[in-house]
Amino acid sequence: MSAHRPDPGADRSTARPADRSTDLIRWAAFSTVLVPVVLLWYGSSLAGAAGTALGLAAVTAVCRLLLRRSERVAARTPAVEPPAAAPSRGRRQRAGTGSHRGGRHSGGNTPVD
Repeated sequence: MSAHRPDPGADRSTARPADRSTDLIRWAAFSTVLVPVVLLWYGSSLAGAAGTALGLAAVTAVCRLLLRRSERVAARTPAVEPPAAAPSRGRRQRAGTGSHRGGRHSGGNTPVD
């Protein structure tokens, strides 16, 4: 029996995204089962626990669908670097002629009350 088992000491940050998403879905499915059991344990009604299980199952299914879709799009899209941003003009430099952004500009040299 030579089943491949992951190294327990392996760094999770180097795991492939598909592995991480699979782990996430597994935990969500586990929680979908665990939460109703805990609700029943603490005296909730069977109908309430079943409703909670159905709601959690629906949320888990939608999250799984969206996660798989985003992985497909990410795999299809080449890694493109964003365009270089325009150089910052700083705080006090004007953007163009006649533009006065912010500050207090009273009419001429009249005192401000």
